[in-house]
Amino acid sequence: MAARAPELLVPKSPAEAVRAFGTGTGVTVLAGGTIVMPELVAGRLAPRKVLMLGHAKLGGVTRAKGIVSIGAMTPIEALVDGDEPLAIAARHVADVEIRGQATVGGNLCSGPGEESPRGDLQAPLIALGARAVSVGRTGKATQPVEEFVRTGRGRLLLSVEYDDVPRAAGYAVSRRPHSHHYTVLAVAAVRSADGTRVAVTGAGPVGLRATSVEKALAAGKSVEEAAALVLRDVGRTLRDDALASAWYRGRVLPTITAQALARLEETS
Repeated sequence: MAARAPELLVPKSPAEAVRAFGTGTGVTVLAGGTIVMPELVAGRLAPRKVLMLGHAKLGGVTRAKGIVSIGAMTPIEALVDGDEPLAIAARHVADVEIRGQATVGGNLCSGPGEESPRGDLQAPLIALGARAVSVGRTGKATQPVEEFVRTGRGRLLLSVEYDDVPRAAGYAVSRRPHSHHYTVLAVAAVRSADGTRVAVTGAGPVGLRATSVEKALAAGKSVEEAAALVLRDVGRTLRDDALASAWYRGRVLPTITAQALARLEETS
């Protein structure tokens, strides 16, 4: 028996998108399609409803009243000349064709990949102190990105936002050579008047904040001393995949954390 075709929902505005999503039950969200379409073609995903956001007017980057807001449907390519360390991370997501199609929302909501990490934008957004604006069963909410990537399943991301303030930024990455720039690990660091924030992607299922590193820096520890503490933050989340082993990640992560912090010092 042929599989039943899913119901297609094509909202034309943010309000229509929110209504169509409802509680999110049985809804698969299609943004740029760079992750969802391969899953559909491979038969690993058989949705009942597909919410297609291409016409929902959820894209664009705005600056107003001291806030930078990035719509969930904004292509990753639109970020490559923006604020660091988000811009450098965006420049190295896959290739130019993928960056032109893939979206900020898809990058944050994709979840972990089976063969390689996803969510290259998570670390820089967490380091920037970004907040996710979403809707779901409990209504509209604004929460830190590091919380959203852990708990946001079943919610529709509308935008991310962060404070438009003077800052210094550092970024370091370990990659697998490939035309698509597969990221094994990445560390982003941001210093503003409120202190230093450090975040990691590739060490576990989603990006996370390296609070042990931040506290060490605040206490006056050296870059090397602070970077060595990053393994406390990733805990048992290190894992094997097609790009690298958990052992390799554990060996490399303190080094690239130190590199990100050193680059932060250079731009301060």
